Amino acid sequence: MIVKTLTVGPLMANCYVVVDEKSREAMIVDPGGDGEYVCDEVEGLDAKPIYLVNTHGHVDHIEANGAIRERFPEIKICIHEADAEMLSRAEKNLSHFMGVPVTSPDADVLFNDENNRITLGESVFEVIHLPGHSPGSVCLLHKSSPAIILTGDTLFAQGIGRTDFPDPERSERENFELLIGGIREKIFSLSDDTIVYPGHGPSTTVGREKKSNPYCA
Repeated sequence: MIVKTLTVGPLMANCYVVVDEKSREAMIVDPGGDGEYVCDEVEGLDAKPIYLVNTHGHVDHIEANGAIRERFPEIKICIHEADAEMLSRAEKNLSHFMGVPVTSPDADVLFNDENNRITLGESVFEVIHLPGHSPGSVCLLHKSSPAIILTGDTLFAQGIGRTDFPDPERSERENFELLIGGIREKIFSLSDDTIVYPGHGPSTTVGREKKSNPYCA
């Protein structure tokens, strides 16, 4: 399994190009900008991009969806059904408030409790719904040895995602409690050597965050 990290966009988001080495099938995760650069990197890996996965719908994780779809017309855009509306509504994905409205093509695949797998060749990723940062935030888990998990803006090295964005269903406090509870239940239950690839900043491990993340103590 190849996991290549690309830092993209004005908010320095981590975009990941994940490649199954045998089949060369790939997914692009969270292309938050610099679409041509991301596409060039995919082609440089001799990869066949099958999926474009948005771990959630904020602008810094979806901005280059359209550019990538133009370059790879057959790629399937994937997002959790609870965040699907963010792709087409700039006020929902927060780009409207940044002064440069951004929209994306609609999703081809909507994750939910029944549709929660991504397969690249012989590699299977489990899609874990973990709301709090956004209603449809997901993490992508591959049970290799060691396991890897792409956490989007759910969990960072020594940090967690913001929970103060407008949410008509829950208060900031409720979102915080939902996020922390999900991290403890669905991420901290994994092996300590599981590698965490977050949406911003450096990679880390589950064991390191269990021990020293100040938000999850």
